[in-house]
Amino acid sequence: MADTISIREFARREGVSDTLVHQALKQGRLVRAADGRMDAARVGTAWRGDATAKPGAKSGAPDLQSGTVRGVAYGEALRLKENWLALLRRLEYEHKSGSLVEVSVAQTVVFDLCREQRDAWLAWPSKVAPFLAIEFGIADLERLTATLAAHVHDQLADLGEPEAHFASGET
Repeated sequence: MADTISIREFARREGVSDTLVHQALKQGRLVRAADGRMDAARVGTAWRGDATAKPGAKSGAPDLQSGTVRGVAYGEALRLKENWLALLRRLEYEHKSGSLVEVSVAQTVVFDLCREQRDAWLAWPSKVAPFLAIEFGIADLERLTATLAAHVHDQLADLGEPEAHFASGET
C-alpha cells in the first residue's frame, strides 16, 4: 500500500494552501486514497497543470522562454520574488560600492587609457632620439627620429585596435 498523508501535509509539501488541494479534489485533478488521505507519491507531480502541461514538468514553474508564469503556488511565488529582490539588492550594493560598473563606463575608461598609451608611444621617438644620438655618436638626429617613429608606428599598427569581449573574458 502506498504511503498516505493528510491533505494539510500534502498542501504543505506542495507549498500551496489546503484550499487549493480541496478544489483539485472537487475538480477530479486529485483523488483520495482508500483511507481518505492523499497519496504521498503525487507530491511534485503536475496535478496543478492544465492539459497542455509537459509530462513530468512541474506545473506552475516559470516558462522562461515565453516569459510567462502560470499557476505558481503562493509559496513558490514568494520564494522567486525574494530571490530576485536579493539579486537586485546585491547588484545595487555592488554598483554603489564601485565593484560593479556599467559597460559603457568601462569601455570609455579603456578607450581613454589606450589612447594615452598610443600618444605616449608616438611621442617617444622625439624624446629618446637625442639621447641615442649622443650615446651612439649619430650626427643625423632627424633621420634617427624618423626611423624610430616608423618602427613605433609599425608596432602600433601590429597591435591594431582590439575589441574587448567582456562576456567571454577574452580580448
